[in-house]
Amino acid sequence: MDILELEEVKAKNFPLLEKKFGIKFNHPEFLVQAFVHRSYLNEHHDFAVGQNERLEFLGDAVVELIVTEYLFHEFGNSEGELTNWRAALVNAKMLASIAYEMGIEPFLFLSHGEAKDGGTKARDYIMANAFESLTGAIYIDQGYEVTKQFLTTWVISKLPFVLENGLYMDAKSRFQESAQELLGITPNYRVLEETGPDHSKIFKVGVFLEKELIAEGNGSSKQEAQTDAAEVALKIKGWKGPKIEIIKRKPGDPIQ
Repeated sequence: MDILELEEVKAKNFPLLEKKFGIKFNHPEFLVQAFVHRSYLNEHHDFAVGQNERLEFLGDAVVELIVTEYLFHEFGNSEGELTNWRAALVNAKMLASIAYEMGIEPFLFLSHGEAKDGGTKARDYIMANAFESLTGAIYIDQGYEVTKQFLTTWVISKLPFVLENGLYMDAKSRFQESAQELLGITPNYRVLEETGPDHSKIFKVGVFLEKELIAEGNGSSKQEAQTDAAEVALKIKGWKGPKIEIIKRKPGDPIQ
């Protein structure tokens, strides 16, 4: 039986997803499997395909390779700078945001418990993994060039935004370098409040420029709260991080 004709699969309307991406799968079982979270199989042992972790393993490598190849050919910046740019494009937070933008969440096969967990960090992690498993499915079904076009559309297209907003640096580094460059001040962080039991504390942290409180952040660790505070402070100040030189390569330029 065609996997797309199974009732639980038919209800998801995968042809709609194929139309959106402009990709017609030769083996639609790969497309379906890309969205099967392992929790779903705990409740549906006889489902037609397995979970998506092997496709995710493949897709993770493919995403990194294609993004790396693009950066290598397009830019003459140092290895360290290109590594940071790549990390900003392929990290879990970015891939999850892209997956939401693509609208793939309704296509996930999740257990009842996981299905209720929308809007959480756990769901974000599942979405990032689903993007990688989808990439793996496209690669194994359609080959390199189609996958490259897919990633160019959805991932590499985010590079101008990453560079413009300094997202190749973490928020604390961006805020610190901006404050030092513009004001000659190094930010400092102070814990303002701790709530909750010892095993599940929530920290409120303030980021200060000298004695002035610029922003507050919350998190389950001091580090997380500091990062949150720095992100808020960057928005308040309208700072995007230190300026960098973007070196575009031209045909015939040497590799180094």
